[in-house]
Amino acid sequence: MDTRTLALSRTLALSRTHWPDRAGMKDSLPAGAFVFLWSTGYIAGKIAVAHAGPFTTLSLRFGGAALLFGALVLLRRPQWPHAAALRHSAVVGLLSLVLQFGGVYGAFALGASSGFSALVIGCMPLATSVVAASRGERQPANHWLGLLLGFAGVLLVLQDRLGSGLGSPAAGICLLLGLCGITFGTLYQKRHAVGLDINIGLLIQNLAAVAVLAPIALLHEHLRFDTSPDFVGSMLWMILVNSGGTFALLFLLLRRGAATRVSTLFYLVTPITAMLGWLLMHEPMSAIKLAGFALAASGVYVATRR
Repeated sequence: MDTRTLALSRTLALSRTHWPDRAGMKDSLPAGAFVFLWSTGYIAGKIAVAHAGPFTTLSLRFGGAALLFGALVLLRRPQWPHAAALRHSAVVGLLSLVLQFGGVYGAFALGASSGFSALVIGCMPLATSVVAASRGERQPANHWLGLLLGFAGVLLVLQDRLGSGLGSPAAGICLLLGLCGITFGTLYQKRHAVGLDINIGLLIQNLAAVAVLAPIALLHEHLRFDTSPDFVGSMLWMILVNSGGTFALLFLLLRRGAATRVSTLFYLVTPITAMLGWLLMHEPMSAIKLAGFALAASGVYVATRR
């Protein structure tokens, strides 16, 4: 091998070492899109609940999403799975949609502040890792260090909105139920419900959620809502983008990676939601929040390094 050929081979080797591979980019792009789009759901939900009851909002959102995925199933005509796979998807819907969102929105109705609620749900990556570890899934030391850094970042972002934001003991119970819902829903979906077609899986999840939430909305809120542009726009966004695109991305990420690594991305949701609130709704921003943003991002990086 001559000198020029040897130099060229060394250059190519260095480039492969220092530039991200295609597999890494394939994981990073959907992960970034997922975090951003999930964060927009909190802004859209905050707008929507100003014009309708919380359970009415959820029923309309999940009902619209069921129609969307039902249309996609009819259009694409995927192979229909066996009954056990459908039951698993229904369980994911009850955990991730009904228990999580019902718990959070119920806590809002009982007086919990958005900051305190975000803090409790922000424990999801840590809770997911603890539950996975109790089931024998071993994690390296950098994963736990990243989880602690990420949680510290969330605390900094929310430090001005915590106060005595629990509202009542009942609100605290609702938030804990919401945390259990998203934690066990993520683990259950990764274990049992990522092998079937995405559209069928999300159709069943949303139908299960509507079957539980719609009667509550009808009995307690009489399904009352207005047709203002703000409500219609936020509802369309939640149906098409949040329930459509975001949950499809979550489905894809869980299919590709471990549930504990995917759950760590949720540490970025609170900082990005705060940034969107500052840009779109003129909510306050400070240097401490920016520091929390950086710390949460560092935690996610450390926790998800291979």
